[in-house]
Amino acid sequence: MKFGLLTFNTLFRGDSRARIQALGRLLDESPYDVVCLQEVISPLNLMALRRAARSYPHVAHGPVVPLVPLVHGGLVTLSRHPITRRYFRPYTFVGPARPERFMRKGVLLARVRFGKEHLTVANTHLSANKTDDWSRTNPYAQVEASELAELAGLLAHPTLTDPLVVAGDFNVPRDSPIFREFVGAAGLRDMLDGDPATTYRPTAELPHPKPIDQILASPFLRANTSLVFKEEVVLPGGRFMYLSDHYGVAANFL
Repeated sequence: MKFGLLTFNTLFRGDSRARIQALGRLLDESPYDVVCLQEVISPLNLMALRRAARSYPHVAHGPVVPLVPLVHGGLVTLSRHPITRRYFRPYTFVGPARPERFMRKGVLLARVRFGKEHLTVANTHLSANKTDDWSRTNPYAQVEASELAELAGLLAHPTLTDPLVVAGDFNVPRDSPIFREFVGAAGLRDMLDGDPATTYRPTAELPHPKPIDQILASPFLRANTSLVFKEEVVLPGGRFMYLSDHYGVAANFL
């Protein structure tokens, strides 16, 4: 099964509507068969994305709350192939009180049909670790470990028999013990093979960020990967801006 996949945290803060429109236009002309997006929190941004990325007629996303302008989890999966099943599960909220509780971060499963074959794509966004400390005693790392355990349990469900790709903003670096343990427990393969290159745009406050966006897959799948959306793009009105504080991670499955 050959296909292209992208994961990208779109950043909900700032001029998100203009950036999501620019992203949609880029995706519309891109080679990716499946796109996993995080932080598409606003239903209006979701509508703008769908209008701009018309070459992706199949869409899965977290539940939309009518009375609150919120897409649960902020997770959206776009596909050029039929999505035959979708399922969203929020992670159990544990640990320190924090505003992201209202996002209901979790995992979005989408079963995608490629001709006679199927692929299950898990799009996820884990809780943030503002301390940049992933030692086992850190309370935020413990939250992430709890969420990874939930994710591993879900992926082990006996009905999930398709080839599997798990992608998203894990907020956990590739070299951390809790990430490596999750990869092993879930029986997955790191498509970036431990690459230390950051997936988060460096800043003056954080000049050397870790690679926290990941693509994992069933062990028999192989892919070439690259970082994308690193440069500024033209927004409506002619302004130049970065699409996000993250880079996109693209995988060409062979």
